Amino acid sequence: MPLSLLPDDITALAARVVAENDNAGRTVVLAESCTGGLVAAALTEIAGCSTVLDRGFVTYSNEAKMQVLGVASDIIETFGAVSIACAWAMAKGALDRSGADVAVAISGVAGPGGGTLHKPVGTVVFARVTRNSDDEPEGELKFFEGGDGPEGRAEIRRQATLCALELLLP
Repeated sequence: MPLSLLPDDITALAARVVAENDNAGRTVVLAESCTGGLVAAALTEIAGCSTVLDRGFVTYSNEAKMQVLGVASDIIETFGAVSIACAWAMAKGALDRSGADVAVAISGVAGPGGGTLHKPVGTVVFARVTRNSDDEPEGELKFFEGGDGPEGRAEIRRQATLCALELLLP
């Protein structure tokens, strides 16, 4: 595999996402918060990704989620930014603002601070919405072990990136 800025496991999965979506004729859009663009970066490590990646939104703040993706303030106030409701609204907003066929959104608590009793560090939510689909939107809450400190933050973000890439597979 050619030189990559990212770990081999992420780059290998990104290559699979690009190849399989290209074969399926599908394009993707991302709405990222705690991963800060890592999923889009992983896809852009792969030559030819422009046939698959429509665009990516990095909406780290609540204001960005509302302004850029149209997430309703009452969703954030009621459920929080790290909730399946918010992730679903992020994915729907990304899909509505793009020409892509499928959207994946990620929001979470990467740490080392910011966790709460109900949403500890390592809590990450994902959502996938497919254009013109009768399927219900998909949402999932996961907890990733990472430990305290910067190493833990990096590990949580790595695991979240891998999970999001898996959700992009057709």
